[in-house]
Amino acid sequence: MVDKLFKLVSVNIKSKSFQITIMKPLAERVRPQTLDEFIGQKHLLADGKILHESIKNKKIPSIIFWGPPGVGKTTLAKIIGNELGLHFYHLSAVNAGVADVRKIIEASKKLGQVLLFLDEIHRFNKSQQDALLGAVENGSVLLIGATTENPSFEVNNALLSRCQVYVLENLSKAEMLQIIDLAKIKDEWLRAIEIEFIETDALLLHSEGDARKLLNLLELIINQNSAEKVLINNKIVSEVLQRKIASYDKSGEEHYNIISAFIKSMRGSDPNAAVYYLARMLEGGENIEFIARRMLILSSEDIGNANPNALLMASNCFQAIQMIGMPEAKIILSQTAIYLACSAKSNASYMAIENAIGRIRQTGNLPVPLHLRNAPTKLMKELNYGNDYQYAHGFEGNFVEQEFLPEKISNTKFFEPGENPREKEQREFLRKKWKEKYGY
Repeated sequence: MVDKLFKLVSVNIKSKSFQITIMKPLAERVRPQTLDEFIGQKHLLADGKILHESIKNKKIPSIIFWGPPGVGKTTLAKIIGNELGLHFYHLSAVNAGVADVRKIIEASKKLGQVLLFLDEIHRFNKSQQDALLGAVENGSVLLIGATTENPSFEVNNALLSRCQVYVLENLSKAEMLQIIDLAKIKDEWLRAIEIEFIETDALLLHSEGDARKLLNLLELIINQNSAEKVLINNKIVSEVLQRKIASYDKSGEEHYNIISAFIKSMRGSDPNAAVYYLARMLEGGENIEFIARRMLILSSEDIGNANPNALLMASNCFQAIQMIGMPEAKIILSQTAIYLACSAKSNASYMAIENAIGRIRQTGNLPVPLHLRNAPTKLMKELNYGNDYQYAHGFEGNFVEQEFLPEKISNTKFFEPGENPREKEQREFLRKKWKEKYGY
């Protein structure tokens, strides 16, 4: 039991070495060791669900766990390592590099397949990620990466294609209470303390679906209380955190709901709601680059050519907050959110590319018309590649009517301009140039 509660730490003071014993954090002491102990992520781990079956059958691909902090990414990796009986290596991308990865790959040549848990995988740059490719491909390293950022933005495609991405969710109120109950049973120190939970609203709210934060907060409250019986209510929690209880929203929307509401408020041209949800994210400690990145996407998806300056504004915002940082970055984020909310809206560009992709999936890769093909070789020229192409700048108005689409989908219209002033100009331009061809 001592090993579960304490750990030895070596300390150097004035060239003299000492060993001191410190108690492990509660969250570490009660970390689940088996699937049966694990709480949450039922969409992946309930009987019959994909990850549960993979673990049970010991057929596990390389994985990237994407989700907020404290929802079980590290714990699941360790449970998988235990279930498979593999040598377990834990690296943090914050301070690890290619040399560390190569040492593990070398170890796998002696030990057989090993499990590498790479925390914060999104912090590895492309060359660092590339160092993993061969070992992941041949199976000598079973990679489990953990990230709080969208892996499609932060993990390169070559590595992403070799991994199964599983999205982990914030823990529910009921699951958080389950974790407290389990900790009270499992931890020897906690079992010796009489605790009465009078209210749990503030405790759960300030933990924000994060089990580690919940257990750390519980431990902090207990350690600051010298009474024989520890009472926990909203007032005590707010005093410990030095935060007003009135500042939280009892509806307790999760991370993904808040960002969704933020985006939909800007799309719906409501700057007041947009700033409110922005403030919620900033107060909750949201990554400011994540917020700015979502505004970049919105500037094209929901505004587009109705106001091309929206993309410039969002792009400049992203660069500016990286230079400025918090707390002043909140002003730049607010300015941009209000600008985007108040801008004319159009999803015409978004719909155009979706329509084009949809058609490609229906028709496959149709041959490019001969007159548009590149002809760098003699053979290609003999095959009429590039013949009859008409150079637009050689004609009046820098335009000449010719076919650009494959013959099978000739005259297909993917882009439908919106009814805002700028896109009405585009519609008129296209109508004058193409007349009846596309029906503008």
